[in-house]
Amino acid sequence: MIKRKEDDVTIKGALSAFIKKNKLQGGIDKVHVRDAWANLMGNGVANYTTAVELKNDTLFVSLSSSALREELSHGTSKIIVMLNEELGKELIKKMVLR
Repeated sequence: MIKRKEDDVTIKGALSAFIKKNKLQGGIDKVHVRDAWANLMGNGVANYTTAVELKNDTLFVSLSSSALREELSHGTSKIIVMLNEELGKELIKKMVLR
């Protein structure tokens, strides 16, 4: 039987170290935010969403419908809470609808 060396690393640990060393977490967070937006808002809102960008702690969402933008503006704080819960960490503190 092969003995395990103490310097062996799990795949999860190796990926985490790689992401941290190469400073990739910001890009991964941006992708996760886009996915979370599409999952939480559903197809109705996703069809009118033209862009979702995370810059620092602000989420910029571009919408092609002014009526939808007005509706969503009334619940921005709730949307922020839902997105942060979906992401598992507090990435978004402010949301701007365009």
